[in-house]
Amino acid sequence: MPGFVDEAQVHVKGGDGGAGAVSFRREAHVSRGGPDGGDGGDGGNLYLEASRDVSSLLGFEDHPRRRAGHGSHGGGNRRHGRRGRDLVVAVPEGTLVRTLSGDLVADLAEAGDRLLAAHGGRGGRGNARFLSNRLRAPAFAEQGERGEERWLDLELELMADVALVGFPNAGKSTLVSRVSAARPKIADYPFTTLQPHLGVVDAGGTTQFVIADIPGLVEGAAEGRGLGHRFLRHVERARVLVVLADLANADGACAAEQVRVLTDELRRYRPELLDRPRLVVGSRADVLPAPSRPALSSYGGELEISGVTGEGVTELTSRLVSKAREQAPTPRRGEVVHRPAEGAVEVARSGGAWVVTGREALRAVAVSDLTDSHALDHVHRRLRHAGVDRALRRAGAREGDEVRIGDLSFSYEPD
Repeated sequence: MPGFVDEAQVHVKGGDGGAGAVSFRREAHVSRGGPDGGDGGDGGNLYLEASRDVSSLLGFEDHPRRRAGHGSHGGGNRRHGRRGRDLVVAVPEGTLVRTLSGDLVADLAEAGDRLLAAHGGRGGRGNARFLSNRLRAPAFAEQGERGEERWLDLELELMADVALVGFPNAGKSTLVSRVSAARPKIADYPFTTLQPHLGVVDAGGTTQFVIADIPGLVEGAAEGRGLGHRFLRHVERARVLVVLADLANADGACAAEQVRVLTDELRRYRPELLDRPRLVVGSRADVLPAPSRPALSSYGGELEISGVTGEGVTELTSRLVSKAREQAPTPRRGEVVHRPAEGAVEVARSGGAWVVTGREALRAVAVSDLTDSHALDHVHRRLRHAGVDRALRRAGAREGDEVRIGDLSFSYEPD
């Protein structure tokens, strides 16, 4: 699996909305033509979608920014702007989406799972929308709203039926290459495998399952020792765990000690992993003659195998098929979207001024001409309706204090 990347960051941005138009009807023999400015188009939304066509997060390393299309501006004669094009960004199945603070946003576990990662901005209304009996010739329009943008963390958890867990050089890669067409790197030094590998095992007939070669674990991996702490999460979705004990005493530890360390690391990382079907297997049986091998009972083993000679491999695959059928698919975490309430207004003190944030407040001041008295009346009504006056009073704003809303700065006057 060359170029495999299981952690990445992505900057997502929805498209900006188009501006509304300020226009008046101008035709021969038509006196006092009314306002006819059209609305701007909404910006496109940006989605993250799980896909079987993507196997890694490699594409985000050099190109971490994604942006949906902008909406076009409105025009005269009530011509509305075109809506921006949505953008669907493919990620591998099993991708966890988190905020930079670590909060889970979504679990895109299966192909077709989709997350609205960034809303497009709403298009501005043209001056024709502000026509009323009191205001017969509105000379202002709304600007388009900016699209939502944020950074997200992406973490990939491999979607495998079986995960191989063992010390470095315990024979995991050799076994995967024996039972599948995968060809991970194999060598006689520790940590040969630096990235997970997947292989599809044909167990006869129409039965197949996916097996994952997880890089070697060492004692303390759950706390970050060695390389295992980066890859323990790849066992979380596996339906069956295979604990490989190197009969040739990897790193000088006997088979029983290896099993103890590996199960303890799984427990410390995520205790519920020990509730999964688990198969303890003695590996590299070809290194020692049968009389010299430790008894299966001494380390809780169920069979001995050799990825080199094929000893016990057929029996292992049949046992894995039966155990996988016993275990229901791992339940998904579900989507948990952390998002502020729509239109919520917040007031905070910053640099000697009161800074107002919130979608409705920002939209209220986004008009094309704030020097127009009618436009200012419209802004005041929108701010009052959004609750900005009330929020400023509660925050302790006093007459003459500076208030900032987006790019607009003004002095506060109660009511």
